[in-house]
Amino acid sequence: MNAVRLYEYGPAKNLHYETDVPDPQMADDEVLIATAATSINPVDWKMRSGAAAARFPLTFPAILGRDVSGVVRAIGKDVQGINVGDRVMAFSPNSGTYASLVAIKAVNVTHIPDGLDPIEAAALPLVVLTGDQLVREACALQPDQSVLVTGALGSVGRAAVHSALTLGAKVIAGVRASQVEEAKELGTNGILAMDDEAAIKNMGTVDAIADTTGAHATTPLLIHVREGGVCGTVVTPPPDVSLHPGVRLARIMAHPDPKRVLAYAEDYRDGKFKLPIVRRYALHEAAEAQTFAEKGGAGGKILLLAL
Repeated sequence: MNAVRLYEYGPAKNLHYETDVPDPQMADDEVLIATAATSINPVDWKMRSGAAAARFPLTFPAILGRDVSGVVRAIGKDVQGINVGDRVMAFSPNSGTYASLVAIKAVNVTHIPDGLDPIEAAALPLVVLTGDQLVREACALQPDQSVLVTGALGSVGRAAVHSALTLGAKVIAGVRASQVEEAKELGTNGILAMDDEAAIKNMGTVDAIADTTGAHATTPLLIHVREGGVCGTVVTPPPDVSLHPGVRLARIMAHPDPKRVLAYAEDYRDGKFKLPIVRRYALHEAAEAQTFAEKGGAGGKILLLAL
């Protein structure tokens, strides 16, 4: 098969596109997917550089990538409900999707809804699960509670906003002052310019913060979480959270949930959930794609096409 492999930690140039990589071995409970596309996520370049080595150690040569969409090529003998030729999508918790073939446990796979472009489907799994689980699990948000979603125009932030609104919560979108007009498209109950000290001072109290920015950007917001509230985060926790003993800190990492992926995929298809896709690269351009993404400011998802 074709794949992008990494032989040592370091810069994007360490990603090597190869055309003679052995096909993955498929277990009895797995399916083999002929990849249509995968996507670039921040965890990819953090794993590549070694910055995430403590949480996600690699065995070299390694294949990165967490999202996959494509067509089922083969199924294990214990697999039910999925057939050869089905259009599917999945989050791969063990990476390995920068490749033309991906073997993945069938329980992590869901069908691509009719009417959804299989290429675009690859943009969804990791970010929607991260945003949704941030809201539902880390923040344990309930209907009519209030939540501030930081980085609300980022991919994970958009998913968190969608999750919170679907739950019936009161949602404030936390963005930069320059993004306030753009953030109106999210349909939230309010918008906070996180780089405006006066706006932060006057924001009022919330039940929870769903944090996708982390560290010092979130610290000034903690005093606005009610006693007994929660700061849920998917990034580096605010360094001063210990100074707010009345605020519970909950950090999560995404785990597979194909039913939630399907729900978001249907909403994306129907225009209820918007996730910008800003660039598409061929799989052999993975190094260039990661370089672009790592510079920041992409403003949406970046896809790698394996077809």
